Amino acid sequence: MTESDADPLAQEFVRFAVEAGVLRFGAFRTKAGRLSPYFFNAGLFDDGAKLGALASFYARRLLASGLAFDMLFGPAYKGITLAAALAVELARQGHNVPFAYNRKEAKDHGEGGVLVGAPLRGRVLIVDDVISAGTSVRESIELIRAAGATPCGGALALDRQEKAVEDGRDADHSAVQYVTRQWGLSVCAVATLSDLLQYLAPKPSLQAHAVAVQAYRDRYGV
Repeated sequence: MTESDADPLAQEFVRFAVEAGVLRFGAFRTKAGRLSPYFFNAGLFDDGAKLGALASFYARRLLASGLAFDMLFGPAYKGITLAAALAVELARQGHNVPFAYNRKEAKDHGEGGVLVGAPLRGRVLIVDDVISAGTSVRESIELIRAAGATPCGGALALDRQEKAVEDGRDADHSAVQYVTRQWGLSVCAVATLSDLLQYLAPKPSLQAHAVAVQAYRDRYGV
C-alpha cells in the first residue's frame, strides 16, 4: 500500500491517538501472553476534549460505512462511555439514536436487572474499543437477543488484525474475523494495524517502532 492509498480518517485517528498518549510503543504483555511492541488503551481518552474527538472519529467512520442500525449498545465497562459519547456525537450530527449498556452484576433493587438505558429494540450496534477475543461480543449478543432485538454489527476504535488465541493456540483468524464469521456481524473500525504501519513508515523518528510492529504483524497477523 502506498501513501496515496492511505485512508485519511484512519491516518488522522492514529496521529491523534499517538499524540494523546493512548497509542504507545514499547514492550507490553497482551492478554494472550504475547509481547506486543504497541499498546492501545482507550481508557486514556480521559478528558472531555479527547473523548469528544474520539466520538467524532467513530461517528464519521460509522456514517460513512452505511451500516444500518437503530440504537447503540455499550458493553461494560469501556463500551459504556464509548456508546454514550457516540450517541451524543451522532445526535449533534443530526442522527439521534437511543443507547443502552449492561452492568457486570445484576442489580436487585430499583429498576433491577443488568440492562440500563433505552430498551433494546430493532437493530443494535455494539460499540467497543477493540475486540481481543469474542467473549464480550458473545455476551452482548446474548443480552440483545434475549431482549428480542437484533445485533447488527460492531464499531471499534482499532482492529489489531492479529490471530485470535483458542485453547492456548494461535487460530487462523482474528477476533474480528471470528465475530464476522460466527455471528454474521459487520464490524467497522476507525483504524487497523495496517493503518498504524502506514502512519509509522514515512517517519524517520519512528522507524524502530515501525520495524518492531511489522515484525509483530509478520508473526501474529492475519
